[in-house]
Amino acid sequence: MKIGIVGTGFVGATAAYALIMQGIGRQLVLVDKNMARAEAEAEDLFHAVPFSNPLDVIAGDYLDLEGCRLVIIAAGVSQKPGETRLDLLCRNATVFRNVIPSVLDNAPDAVLVIATNPVDIMTHMAARFASDRGVSSQRVIGSGTTLDTARFRTLLGRHLGVDPTHIHGYVVGEHGDSEVLTWSLTTVGGMPIEDFCRLRGKNVDTETKEHIDQKVRNAAYNIIRGKGATYYGIGSALARIAEVILYDQRAILTVCTPLAEVAGVRDVTVSVPNLVGGNGVLATFPLPLDEKESSALATSAGLMRKTLDELYQLT
Repeated sequence: MKIGIVGTGFVGATAAYALIMQGIGRQLVLVDKNMARAEAEAEDLFHAVPFSNPLDVIAGDYLDLEGCRLVIIAAGVSQKPGETRLDLLCRNATVFRNVIPSVLDNAPDAVLVIATNPVDIMTHMAARFASDRGVSSQRVIGSGTTLDTARFRTLLGRHLGVDPTHIHGYVVGEHGDSEVLTWSLTTVGGMPIEDFCRLRGKNVDTETKEHIDQKVRNAAYNIIRGKGATYYGIGSALARIAEVILYDQRAILTVCTPLAEVAGVRDVTVSVPNLVGGNGVLATFPLPLDEKESSALATSAGLMRKTLDELYQLT
């Protein structure tokens, strides 16, 4: 199975590495405006193959994406000094206006997985450009809060002394400052978190919740402050999403895709739990959040809708 990755910066290259280490797919095609960078990354990654799984890794252009079942989009421009977030969005929208049609003209049946930040807005824009090629929005998926959800479960698992794979709790809304941790629905081994804590003599009080919330919400800021960029976590999240799609695993993931309505906000892209399979998003599940969480999700979705309105005026 053939996977394309457009954009071979830290995120795109690390996603490729995660795919190789986990043996997902059979061939990787790396595409970048900087062909020398794509070729160098492909060569370096190919040298990891003998130590992991048998994948072919090549650099190419859009024509080489033919036959891809899935294409990860990690292309975009970086923020300039003094540039506003909206200015950055406008420039990245221009990039996507060229990238998305170029991908779909050569891989018309591919599911697109968007990694470029701000991922909610860029996924919405990607779906808009993809619709011009007759592609349903269910085949345009953003990484959304997949990583944030993993951070939440990992931090809570560390606090409780439990493998995070046995913790179910979601982060929904924007992948960013307004995201919402769904404490009211969190379970451990199928038990409400309060019941688990009572049985194990653990404590998840308001202070603990606030600490974990801030660690999840500010994770990217802390990592970027220390080393300049985040890529291991998101690279692994992208590999997981790719695995689910390629093998039609029917997993529930907090990816983002355009939705008709979220928490009273219409036509917006934010993350909620979605059933994901071979054709992309198969179903979306509204969560029975408590009043505070519902209000926070409405605020988050409203912020994304406001940004989209401002962006449309400029593009």
